[in-house]
Amino acid sequence: MARARRTAGGLRPDRQLRRLIELLGPTGDAARQSLVALGFNSATSFAAGAMLVGFEGTWRRLAPMLILVPAAIGLRGNVYSTLGNRLSTSIHTGTFRVSFKPDSVLGQNLIASFSLTAAMSVVLAAFAKVLATGLGVEQEVTFLELTMVSVLGGLVGSVVVAAATVLLTMGAVRYEWDLDYLVAPSVSTLGDVITIPALWLAAQIVGHGDAASILGGLLVIGTIGATVWTWQTNLDLVREIFRESIPVLTAALVLSALAGLVLQKQQDILHVLPALGVLQPAFVSSAGALGGILCGRIATNLHIGSVEPTLVPGAETRRDFSLVLGLAVPLLLFNSFGAWLTATITDSHASPGFGWLLSTSALASVATLVFVGALAYFSTIGAWRFNVDPDTYGTPIVTASVDFVGTMALVVAAVALGLL
Repeated sequence: MARARRTAGGLRPDRQLRRLIELLGPTGDAARQSLVALGFNSATSFAAGAMLVGFEGTWRRLAPMLILVPAAIGLRGNVYSTLGNRLSTSIHTGTFRVSFKPDSVLGQNLIASFSLTAAMSVVLAAFAKVLATGLGVEQEVTFLELTMVSVLGGLVGSVVVAAATVLLTMGAVRYEWDLDYLVAPSVSTLGDVITIPALWLAAQIVGHGDAASILGGLLVIGTIGATVWTWQTNLDLVREIFRESIPVLTAALVLSALAGLVLQKQQDILHVLPALGVLQPAFVSSAGALGGILCGRIATNLHIGSVEPTLVPGAETRRDFSLVLGLAVPLLLFNSFGAWLTATITDSHASPGFGWLLSTSALASVATLVFVGALAYFSTIGAWRFNVDPDTYGTPIVTASVDFVGTMALVVAAVALGLL
C-alpha cells in the first residue's frame, strides 16, 4: 500500500507537498535561488515569444529561417549551460580561479565555447538547408546567406550570454551561490531573449546585394580555420572540451532543428493562435532549465562521490527530482498566466483564455517532465560510465530533446483540446 502512494519523485504525496512548501522556507536556499532564476527565465521568455510571433514576416520572407531559430536558441543554451556546469564543478572541486589567461580553467572554457558556437552555427545552417530541401520546405535564401545569419547572429548573441555566465560564476564564488541551480535557467533566459533579435538583425543584411553571401563565405573560411586550430591546440582543456562536445552538440542540433521544422510546417499557428507561439519559448526553456538543473546536480554529485551511476536512481537523485517537480508547479502557473497576459496585451484576439492555455500547458507538461527526468538521469550516468564529462553531455542532450518533445507536446495538447 505504501508503495502505491509513492510519487515519480520517490516521495509520498504528503512529503511531496511538504517539500514544495519548504521551497520558500528557511531550508530552501537553493530552491529559492532556482525559483528566482526560473521566474526571470520565464518572464523574459515571454518577450522572446512575442518576438518570435512579431518577426513572423521575416521568417516567412527568408524560409527556411524558422527551422534555424529554435536550434540556434538551443545551441546558445547548450554551449553556455555546459560552460556553467563545468565551472560549477570546478568550484565544487576547488580548481576554479578567476583568471582570463588562455591557459586558465576559465580562459580555456571560454575559448572552447566560442569555437564551438562558430563551428556548430555553420553545421546548423547546412543541416537546416538539407532538412528543408529533403522535406520540400519552400526556400528563399541560399546556403551562404543562411550561414551568415546563423554564424553572425550566433556570435553576437554569444558575447552577451558568455559575459553573463562569467559574471554569474564570479557571483557564485563571492556569495557562495550554488551554480548548479542558477546557470541552466539563467543561460536559457538569455539564449531565448538574445538569440531571436540577434538572428533577426543578421537577417536584415539578406537582400542587400551580395553582402550576405560574401560575409557568409568569409565566416565559413574563418570558422574552418578556428576549428582546425581548436582541434589541434596544445591547450589540453580546450582540445578536450571541443572534441567531446562536437558529437553531442551535433545530435542536439538535429533534435532542435526538428522542433523548428514543426514550427515551419505549422507556421499558421503563429498567425491563428499567437498565444501558443508566445508560450512555446517559455515552456521549452523552462522544461530545459529544469532538466539542466537536474543534470547539473547529478553530474556534481557524481564528481564528489555522493551518487553512484546505478540503473535505478538512488535516494539523493530522487530528492533532486522531487525538487524539480516542486519547482515545476509554480512555474506552470506562471508560464500560462504570463503567456496569456502577453498575448492579450499585444492582441486582444490572440489568446484563447487563461484556462485553455493552462490546460494545454499542464497536459504537455506531464509528458515532457517525465521525459526530462528519465533522460537527464540516464544521459548523465551514461556519460559517466563511458568516461566522458557528464557536464558536457547531459544538459545538451536534455535541452535539445525538450525543444522537440516540448514543442510537439504543446501542439498535440492544443489539438487534443480543440484549440487547433
